[in-house]
Amino acid sequence: MDNRPIGFLDSGVGGLTVVKELMRQLPDEEVVYIGDSSRAPYGSRPVEQIRKFTWEMVNFLLSKNVKMIVFACNTATAVAWEEVKSKLDIPVLGVILPGASAAIKATQIGKIAIIGTVMTIKSDIYREKVQLLSPSLAVKSLACPKFVPIVESNETKSSVAKKVVYQTLKPLVGQVDTLILGCTHYPLLRPIIQNVMGNEVKLIDSGAECVRDISVLLNYFEINRERIDLKLRHQFFTTASSQAFDQIAENWLQIPVKSRTIKL
Repeated sequence: MDNRPIGFLDSGVGGLTVVKELMRQLPDEEVVYIGDSSRAPYGSRPVEQIRKFTWEMVNFLLSKNVKMIVFACNTATAVAWEEVKSKLDIPVLGVILPGASAAIKATQIGKIAIIGTVMTIKSDIYREKVQLLSPSLAVKSLACPKFVPIVESNETKSSVAKKVVYQTLKPLVGQVDTLILGCTHYPLLRPIIQNVMGNEVKLIDSGAECVRDISVLLNYFEINRERIDLKLRHQFFTTASSQAFDQIAENWLQIPVKSRTIKL
């Protein structure tokens, strides 16, 4: 048993979609979350900058004595996960492999698409993981650089969001039966994405899939939190406005959130 919290990092608010799933599947675990909204989106930044920012978040989480770190950011996973995992002595999880594995299981016709940030798509890591596990599958990739700013500005229900999603995803409509949401911000746009792609298309939330792996590792390393009456003290940190972060977080998690603004 280990009552230390689980650390989550993301370029902004998107990783809250992973936290929501963790709270549903593993309600006894405590969370420390850092979202780098002041420097979001990461997807259009140079690799070295993404690596630097990611390490800053990792070191912040280590200062909070976390027992595990979850890269709740596909871009950071694509760029820095392997390196960070090799240098830390606690479990470090990314969101890409769980998402790829779930898509392989879900597809009926062998046609999968991945949407993500420019950097995630450019890295080609999702296609590589999918075709490594199942070489016969056809995989399309599409960068969606306008999606993260919409989510970060809390415009997910706006007419602008509907128009942008429709125009961006148009090339994929009717082409696939499975779509990987290769950015943890994208589930906040899920109703619009599903509407554009059609109900017959299975949407894979890579972050939600990752929580199953968290559960497996907690059991394997025997570091689950004790099921005693310890009050959970989730901690949320942002590098931007705590008020803006709290508004999105409370709406998504359905719990009161009082985040703190920090400088990395």
